[in-house]
Amino acid sequence: MDPLDPTSFNHRTERLATGHTYHFVDQVPEDYNPATTPTLLCVHGFPDLWYGWRYVVSPWVKQCGWRVVVPSMLGYGGTDKPISPEHYTPKSLSADLAALLDLIGAHKAVVLGHDWGAATVWRFALWYPDRIHALVALSIPFTPPRPDYLTLEQIVERLPIFGYQLYFNDPSSTKEIENNEFHYYLDSFREGGMNGPLNYYRTTKYRFDEEAAGELPTRLPASLPVLFLWGDRDGTCSPSQVERMHQHVPSLRVVRIPGKGHWLMADSADVVADSVAKFVNAVWTEPDKPKL
Repeated sequence: MDPLDPTSFNHRTERLATGHTYHFVDQVPEDYNPATTPTLLCVHGFPDLWYGWRYVVSPWVKQCGWRVVVPSMLGYGGTDKPISPEHYTPKSLSADLAALLDLIGAHKAVVLGHDWGAATVWRFALWYPDRIHALVALSIPFTPPRPDYLTLEQIVERLPIFGYQLYFNDPSSTKEIENNEFHYYLDSFREGGMNGPLNYYRTTKYRFDEEAAGELPTRLPASLPVLFLWGDRDGTCSPSQVERMHQHVPSLRVVRIPGKGHWLMADSADVVADSVAKFVNAVWTEPDKPKL
């Protein structure tokens, strides 16, 4: 597993029970025992690929002996790219992730997410609490389901740092971004286009409706161990947001990475790999031992 050589990873492409075809990297350690070996499911954000996790996969597989599965999320790379935004809601993506776990024979996983991947795994913990051993989120704090609907314009009015999302929400942004210069990332986005990745930003109303209909709780289970990593120079994550999470995430552990920004898997790979290793080793229990 050479982070500079994408072909050195074990790539698979499979059709899930949800009907979506996913590309994913599946690194299985030597002497793998699915009953006792942690499986890590890593979810990337925008505008990224499975490749965003490249620096941390090898330490977790070779040094920790864990299975690491990293999909190219819906709309990206070799994964299906539906046209409509309704396929890109957290509920739909969570169903895909649960189906991916079914496909690889893992009932539960330690689920990790960065950026939109973090937003997705926060909701995965609410939609599929029985499929998750522990949760690790990077850069994007937990926000509870809202009792009332806010348009994207209203959200941006309250949080101006997210003003760029108004541009992404406009379908005309797809062609404009595709025509700009963005190696591996460039080829992937040029081949697959930007409509799928940008569709994540076009799901505001879909997200509210599905969460209201599903009556999702506003707190994660107290039994779920959670690790949050953030860089204190990340403009999308403020100290107050991190502090507020404790109201909704009872078993929260926080790692602040000084002087770092949003892309922690690249510019703080050693810290991420080590922090996650310590966290998983601390919370992991084999099936025949008391539950977490």
